[in-house]
Amino acid sequence: MLRCHARGGVSVVAIQAALLASSSGVSAQSSSTVLPPVTVDAPAAARPKPAVTRPSRLRSASAGRATRPVVAPNANVNAPTQSRTVTAGAARDGLNQSPAGQTATTIDRSQFDNRPSFSVSDVLRDSPGISIKQGNGPRDFGISIRGSNARNGFGIRNLVIFEDGFPVTQPDGLSRSDLIDPHAYGAIDVIRGPSSALYGNYATGGALNFRTRPGGTIDGVEYGVDGGSYGYLNNYLAAGKKVGNFEGSLFASDTRGDGYIGNSWFNTQTVNFLGTLKATPDDRFTVKIINNDLSARLPIRQSLNQYYQNPFQQGCATGAAAAPGCGTVTLFNNGFNTTTGTDKETAVQAGLGRNDRRTIVGGRWEHDFDNTTTWRNQFVFDDRNISQPTGTTSAIGDFPSYNYMSDVTKRGEILGLESTTFFGAFYSTLTASSDTRNVMPGGNATLGRITNNLYSETSNYGVRAREELRLSPSLLAVAGIGWEQTVLKGINTAYSYTGPTGVLDPLKVTAADRQFQNTAPELALLYTVNSEWLLRARAATGYGTPQVSNLFVVQTGLSGNNTQLQTQKNLGYDLGFDWTPNSTLKVSATGFYEFFRDELVSQATPAGSPNTSYTFNAPRSEHRGIELAADWKFYPGWRFMAAYTYLDEVYTEYVENITNGAVFSFNRAGNKIPGISPNELTARIGYDEIAGPLAGLGGFVEVQWKDSFYMDNANLLKSPGYELVNVNVHYYNTDLVSDTFRSLNLFLEVRNVFDRTYVASANNIANTVTAAGLQNPASVLVNTTGSIYAGSPRTFVAGMKVAFK
Repeated sequence: MLRCHARGGVSVVAIQAALLASSSGVSAQSSSTVLPPVTVDAPAAARPKPAVTRPSRLRSASAGRATRPVVAPNANVNAPTQSRTVTAGAARDGLNQSPAGQTATTIDRSQFDNRPSFSVSDVLRDSPGISIKQGNGPRDFGISIRGSNARNGFGIRNLVIFEDGFPVTQPDGLSRSDLIDPHAYGAIDVIRGPSSALYGNYATGGALNFRTRPGGTIDGVEYGVDGGSYGYLNNYLAAGKKVGNFEGSLFASDTRGDGYIGNSWFNTQTVNFLGTLKATPDDRFTVKIINNDLSARLPIRQSLNQYYQNPFQQGCATGAAAAPGCGTVTLFNNGFNTTTGTDKETAVQAGLGRNDRRTIVGGRWEHDFDNTTTWRNQFVFDDRNISQPTGTTSAIGDFPSYNYMSDVTKRGEILGLESTTFFGAFYSTLTASSDTRNVMPGGNATLGRITNNLYSETSNYGVRAREELRLSPSLLAVAGIGWEQTVLKGINTAYSYTGPTGVLDPLKVTAADRQFQNTAPELALLYTVNSEWLLRARAATGYGTPQVSNLFVVQTGLSGNNTQLQTQKNLGYDLGFDWTPNSTLKVSATGFYEFFRDELVSQATPAGSPNTSYTFNAPRSEHRGIELAADWKFYPGWRFMAAYTYLDEVYTEYVENITNGAVFSFNRAGNKIPGISPNELTARIGYDEIAGPLAGLGGFVEVQWKDSFYMDNANLLKSPGYELVNVNVHYYNTDLVSDTFRSLNLFLEVRNVFDRTYVASANNIANTVTAAGLQNPASVLVNTTGSIYAGSPRTFVAGMKVAFK
C-alpha cells in the first residue's frame, strides 16, 4: 500500500490510533499488518517495555506515525507519557524510515508482490517526487527525487541510500542500484526534500531506505521464478525464521537476459542477509551482508537522430557494415595514438560492457541504558570493484570504503512536554587508485595503454543533533542541525604517447587538496487538526560536495584542472497536508520551493572523449513543484492509486562559456535546467476478488506518463515524452491444502501494451557554437551522441512464487 506521510514522531503513536479507531471504526485495519522494523526491542524482565501494536496496511496515505499512532485497544491517551510511548530504539529506527516532519512515502511490498519486480524502476514510480532513467547496465538506474539526479550522467547522486539503516552510498556520494533486487524487500521509504541535517553530505534531494523482510515474516522458505521476453529469467529464494532471541533472513537471486537493445545481455547474482540477535534484554546485535556480481554488455548511447533511425541498435555487428543509427566508437589501432590509424567499431564489435562486484558488510550494536535511552554504534565496510569498458576507454579500480556512526536517542520530557532527543557523530572514508585505459580493436574489450590514473581520498566527519517536541496534543515541532567537514584529496596523472612506438610524453600531473565545511539546519511543524487532517510545514537545508574525479575533467572531456568546483547547497520549503476522511480514501499533497547555490550539473562531453561527462557549478537556480498521491478503495475489491509530480526548475544566475577558437558567453538565466521532466504520473486501477471460489484472483491496468524535457542548457532540443500502458493479471492463495506448500502466487503482465517506442534515458548534452560565435541550432544538436537509450518495446513477463511450510 501507499503511505505518504510526514512522520509526527514516535512520541504520539498512542494518541492517533485511538482517534482513528473511535472516529472511523475501521475493523479492516487490523486484518493485515505492515512489516515490522528491522530491529525488534527485547522486553527487559526488570524494566518491562510497553508493547507496540503494528500499524495496518490500510493506514493514512501520508500521515504515518504522526497521525496514526498505535496503542492497546483500551489505552488511556491521557496516561503519563512513558506508559504510552514506544521505546527509544524504535524512535531511532524511525529516523531512517520516515523522520518526523519529513515529506515521505512508504511503498509497501503489497504494491509489487504480484507483478514483475526486476529493478527499482518497477517499484519506485509509486511514490510522487521520484523520476527514473535507465543507467549503464540492466539494473543500473538514475534515481531522482525532485529532479535531484536528472542532471547527472551515470549512477545515483544528490540523495543518500540505506538498507535497513546501513548506508549503501559510499563516502564520495556515489550510489549504484545494480545490487537491488526488489524481491528482497518488505518496504521502501522515500524521504523527499533537503535532508543534510539528519543524513549529511549529498542529501540535497532526500534519502531512500530499503527494508529487507525480517525472518519472522518469511517464516520458512520461498522460491520464485520470473521469465519473459528477450530471454529474461530471474530465479530467487528467500529464507527466514525467528527462533528465540535470533531473527534472520537470507535472499539470493540469479538474474539474466538477452536485453532488448543490441549488445545488452546481462548476468547478475545478488545475496542479501540480515540477522539480529538479542544477546541480553538491553543489547541487540545486527549483521548486514550484501554481495552483487554483475557481468553485462553495454550498448552505446545514441544521438537523438540515431534513436529515431534505429532505437534498438539492430544490425550493428561491425562498424564497417553497421545499419543507420548504430552507435560507434573510434579506437586507436595500436591502443595509444592515431599514428597507425583508427577503427570505428560498434559496441558488439568492441565488446563494451561492465564486470563489477559490490560487497557490503555491516554490523550494529544497540544498547538500552534504560527504557528511554538507546545508544547505537554502527560500522560498514563497502567495496566497489569495477572493470567498465563502456566506450573508447575502460575504467578499472577498487573502491573500498569505511563508515562509522554512533548516536544516542532519548525519550522523555522537557518542561513537561513530550520529547525525543537525538545526538550522533560519524566518520566515513574512501581511498582508491583507479586507472583509465584505452580500448583497442580486437573484440572482448581489448585494452590498450593507460591514459589516466587517479589517486583519491574522500573523508567526511561531523556531528548532528535533533529534537522533537510535542508543544500541545495537536502540535509537534522538530528542529535539527548537522555539521560536517569533507576533505577531498586527489592526484590525477594523464598519460600521452608520441610516434608509432608510443614514446611516453612528460606526465601531466594535477593535484587537489580541498576542504569543505558545511552546516545544515532544519525546522518542521506538524499540526493535527483532527483524525482526518494533518497539516505540515518544513524549512530545511542540504549540501553536496563534488566528487574527486569531477575536479580533473574539463569541458572538452579531457583530463585537466576543474578544481574550482564548489559545494552545492539548497534551502527548501515544504507545505502540505494529508487527508484521510475514512478508511477508503487517502490523499496527500505537498508544494515545495527550493533555492540552490552552486548547483552541480553534469553534461555529456564530445564523442570520443576519454571522459564521458563534465561537471560545473550553476551559481543560482530554483526548483519548485507539487507532489500528489492518492489511494482510493472506491468499491469493495476495487482500488485506484496515483502518484503525480510537477517540476519547474530553472537557472536564475548562470553564464555559460563555450569555446570554439575564441570564448563565447551565453546567459542561461531563466532557462529550464536540462533533464527535468515537468510532469510525471503513474496511475493504476485494479480489482481483486476478496471472497468466494475466485478469492485471490485480480488484475490492474497501469498508465505511466513522462512529459518531454530539454536536453541542453540553451533549451534548443527536447527529448520526447511518452505514455505507456501496462496490464496485469494475478492470483494469490494463502490457504493451500498441502502438507508442503503454504501459499502460491502467480502473475502475468504485459508491459508497454501498445508497443510505443520511447526514450528511457537522455543524458544532458553540451551546446556548441560556430566560429562566428552563433549557437548551433537543434538540427545540429540532434546529432550529438552519447545521450540516448531507448525504452523496452512490448514485453510479456510471467512469474510464480511458492512458500513452503
